[in-house]
Amino acid sequence: MRTPVYTQFGRLLTRVALPSVALLATSTAAFASDPDPAPAVTYAKDIAPILQQNCQVCHQVGSIGPMSLMTYEEVRPWVDMIRVQIEAGDMPPYQYDRGVGIQDLKHDARLSLEQIATIGSWIDQGAPMGNPADLPAPVEFPGEAAFRLAAEFGQPDVIVRSTPYTVPANGQDLWWQPTVDVEGIPKDRCIRAIETKPAVGARRVTHHANSMWYTQNPTTGQWGQSGYLSEYSLGKLGEIIPVDACRMAPGGGKVNWDIHYYPNGEEVVDAQVEVGIWLYPEGFDPSTLYRQTLSLYRLQGGDYDIPPHGKLMTQGFHSFNHPVRVDSFQPHGHLRLTSMSLEVFDPQNGRREMVSMVSHWNPGWHNSHVYADDAAPLVPTGGVLIITGWYDNSENNRFSPDPDQWVGTGNRTGDEMSHAWLAITHLDDAGYQRILAARQAKNATRTRAD
Repeated sequence: MRTPVYTQFGRLLTRVALPSVALLATSTAAFASDPDPAPAVTYAKDIAPILQQNCQVCHQVGSIGPMSLMTYEEVRPWVDMIRVQIEAGDMPPYQYDRGVGIQDLKHDARLSLEQIATIGSWIDQGAPMGNPADLPAPVEFPGEAAFRLAAEFGQPDVIVRSTPYTVPANGQDLWWQPTVDVEGIPKDRCIRAIETKPAVGARRVTHHANSMWYTQNPTTGQWGQSGYLSEYSLGKLGEIIPVDACRMAPGGGKVNWDIHYYPNGEEVVDAQVEVGIWLYPEGFDPSTLYRQTLSLYRLQGGDYDIPPHGKLMTQGFHSFNHPVRVDSFQPHGHLRLTSMSLEVFDPQNGRREMVSMVSHWNPGWHNSHVYADDAAPLVPTGGVLIITGWYDNSENNRFSPDPDQWVGTGNRTGDEMSHAWLAITHLDDAGYQRILAARQAKNATRTRAD
């Protein structure tokens, strides 16, 4: 049995961020210099702004990155590793294929090809500092405990916290499922945005945290689940609801938590998770908006096993009896998942269209890919969502802790899962045709302008 790549998700953040010496030694520049001298690229003028925009929020003292990249002196020793990470697509940690399917995304954390080329050219030229006068002003980032969506929406209108739970230093997977009251939503309200985050000290032991609305049946008085509020997995930013959709927060409801903890070698006392909810103003009329729901769409169609050194493909299908819009796509799996795709089959024309592809899955970062308003895929009545997952339990998978073991379905970190979280806006025929016509008109205008 080989040495495990890591023992749990928390340590993965540090372990996978540092490539092996052999990898660094054998790396080659993907962007070779032209025979003619290239214009000088300097840290002060060209590289520091890229790092500020894309890297420093995590790579600063006390944050989740394994090293600080706030100054030239801190960056210079890591330039070879930086090249390897950005050219492999591992950093920034946003796994989403270029050139396949929809590319217009909100909060897209990928570096542009131009930015990657600029960093490669700078390293090829010896990674010079340049003129300190060219340095941009330092960025003051919010603290780790802050809500990141607050920069866009202000502070949340409502914060719901799980009850405290002490995670031991060692042990197996743990689940904490408290139900808590919600203050500040006495009647039904539409949600603008949601962000879930563990407390700073609990971040490395929190594998996922699902939150579900519980409401009371007026006839029986019984409390029961009435839909998902949100889903959090390591690395996820949050959820932004489109302006024409309403994700409903039920008045007088409770929130039931399903939190998956995994010990990482240090006891975490009173670990908590909180979800920030931004609401539309009181008196806002939701009747003109379409209902949006968040749900997980399972792929496997039953249990499965992945044999030692084996591979597996799973596929799931889902259709609706009304037209819908897919607002976001978030693949989910554990250590053996390597790729996942989303396609749409249109029964009206027989076409099967690739919507999104993630072929470089990293279990340390569960990104929700939020489509831009004009790009979110429209699915006609009877259209079929096709979600495909690929799994690798061999030594070729750097995340597989032990390729000699059988792997089955289950909730533990060492088991496998096969589903995707999708935010779906439920349309009627008139709404579907209206959105389709507006997009066609906009595309026609762009074509004439070109």
